[in-house]
Amino acid sequence: MRKVCITLSMVALTFTATAKANNTKDLVLANQIELVSKVDLSSFCKAVMQGDIETVKRLIDLGEDVNQKSLGMTPAMFAARYNKVAVLEILINSGADLKMQSSQGHTAKRYAELSNAVEALELIETAVGS
Repeated sequence: MRKVCITLSMVALTFTATAKANNTKDLVLANQIELVSKVDLSSFCKAVMQGDIETVKRLIDLGEDVNQKSLGMTPAMFAARYNKVAVLEILINSGADLKMQSSQGHTAKRYAELSNAVEALELIETAVGS
C-alpha cells in the first residue's frame, strides 16, 4: 500500500510539472507570436514588393517618404530584392537614395546582387553610374 501511495504521488507530481511546463511554453509562444505581429512591414513597402505601380505612385503623390525604412530596409531595397524594376525606376525618379544602407549594412545594389535580380541591378548601376 505504501508503494502504491508513493507511486501515485510521483505520477501526480509529474503531471503537475508537465502541465506547468506546457503552460509556460504556451505563454512563451504567445509572447513570440505577439512580438511578430507587432513588427509589421509598411503598406508602402508591401506595395513595392508586390509590384503595385499604381499604389506606389499614389502613395508617393500623397507624400510617402521614398527613403523611409521598414524592417530595416528602404523601399528601393525591397524593389531591388524582388526585381520590381518598374517600381524601382519610379522610386529612383522620386529621389530614392540608392547608397543608403539597411540595418544589415547592405545597399539596394547588394540586395539585387544577392537575389540575382539582373534587371534591377542593371537599373541601379545605370542610375548610380558604377
